[in-house]
Amino acid sequence: MTPRQAKPLIWILCLAPLAWLVYRAVFGGLSPNPIDDITDETGEWALRLLLVSLAVTPVRRLTGWNGVIQWRRLLGLFAFFYVCLHLATYVVLDQFFDPAAIFADVAKRRYITVGVAGFLTLLPLAITSTTGWIRRLGRRWQALHRLAYLAAVCGVVHLLWIVKGKDLSEPMAYGAVLAVLMAVRVVYWVR
Repeated sequence: MTPRQAKPLIWILCLAPLAWLVYRAVFGGLSPNPIDDITDETGEWALRLLLVSLAVTPVRRLTGWNGVIQWRRLLGLFAFFYVCLHLATYVVLDQFFDPAAIFADVAKRRYITVGVAGFLTLLPLAITSTTGWIRRLGRRWQALHRLAYLAAVCGVVHLLWIVKGKDLSEPMAYGAVLAVLMAVRVVYWVR
């Protein structure tokens, strides 16, 4: 199977968490607080897919498998898709489109502030992910898309501040994966 032929499989794998979440929402498989379930799962899948998309370049460099690079944009866009679902759940189901409450929450709660910063960091990356924007921006495109690292840091910190010292294992695991991915890049940059 070539990387291009595998793209439908990536679509299925990336949409499977959403399908499972919808199934559980429809058939009563969520907890007594379904809004929290939806918020948590869409946010976690956004971070997971962002880390997977950031793993593409190290995998290519370590293995020499250039075909994997064809999946990076798709994985990054699915990460942004789940970020949008996460944000929409907060705006629609949690805050009921109340701009005053949303702005007050962003200003008051630092985990929401850093989460919004992560979304705003990913927004220009999603907009400029088309082939036309890649051509227009040239070398600046790659520099701009390095902001994905900052977005991932925001995602890890967002999760770390949400758990507030309860069980840090999950945010620490995501942070460790991000640190390894960054370390591999640093090694290649300084060579």
